[in-house]
Amino acid sequence: MHPHLTDAPIVLSELIRELLRRSDGAVAAFVGVVREENEGLPVEAIDYSAYREMAERELAAIERELELEFAGTVTRIRHRLGTLAVGDESVAVVAVSAHRREALAACGEGIERVKARVPVWKREHGPGRDPAWVDPRHGRSPEADSRRR
Repeated sequence: MHPHLTDAPIVLSELIRELLRRSDGAVAAFVGVVREENEGLPVEAIDYSAYREMAERELAAIERELELEFAGTVTRIRHRLGTLAVGDESVAVVAVSAHRREALAACGEGIERVKARVPVWKREHGPGRDPAWVDPRHGRSPEADSRRR
């Protein structure tokens, strides 16, 4: 089994090289990056943490599901942990297939499932405010809203 969680930078070309077969004619990739603003507040960095065992199991399950649902595709999901700065890659989903439709569909569905199901937690750091936990599905936590300045 390959690792899904990493403390090292995500290298998209390496993920593609792991997957690409001679029969593939399509590569679809989604890469999420830390942005400088979230819900109107400036962001300097985000801490990503996870219950590794559970997150690894769920990421592997998502890959298996995608490969069964989108015939002929092979997928890889990699999520970064640790403190990431603006512009750093936080998550990548790559799907390869003989045809673009399957690759694009598997890639898009993959990131949606990661966001909905994988226990990876985000804590945002911004200037002039305490770090705030962010729900990847619903935005900033209620206590963060009370800290807006």
